[in-house]
Amino acid sequence: MSEITLFNKVFEPYLPESLIQEKIYALAELINSDYEGKKPLFIAVLNGSFMFASDLFKSITIEAEICFIKLASYKGSKSTGQVITAIGLDIDITNRHIIILEDIIDTGKTMHEFMPQLQNQQPASLKVAVLLHKPDATIFPMPIDYCCFSIPNRFVLGFGLDYDGFGRNLKEIYQLKGAE
Repeated sequence: MSEITLFNKVFEPYLPESLIQEKIYALAELINSDYEGKKPLFIAVLNGSFMFASDLFKSITIEAEICFIKLASYKGSKSTGQVITAIGLDIDITNRHIIILEDIIDTGKTMHEFMPQLQNQQPASLKVAVLLHKPDATIFPMPIDYCCFSIPNRFVLGFGLDYDGFGRNLKEIYQLKGAE
């Protein structure tokens, strides 16, 4: 892994693909154990979680379904402060065991606004699985039930996470160089 430049910003290597895959596999094993016989429904939040959701779901060995919803709160490298739902949930989740798949939780605003919408549909259980969590950036605390990595409050890119739409295709995760 070497530094990359995107939109005149330099990103340095942060999490290698092998470590990401190791953590995702371990998370899948835990979910397989926790949800044996429960037939959970995974709800992957697009666009950022698509790589995490795909790799995690490939290691899920229990009966399970997956669907996708699009929520957005970012423009460039900053949160807009507004959560926009672009694609809605079209599956009845009443009495279902739900696991939300998110790429990253930083301020927590997106999940803070989305979770009550799901709770209103009376699922049997509602859990959150996240690839990355920035505890120092959290403004809207919420339970995170499954987390691969807790990271510092620095802008990250790759493995589904983007900078103005670019960089999602990187197999590794990079962080903005020199940012605090």
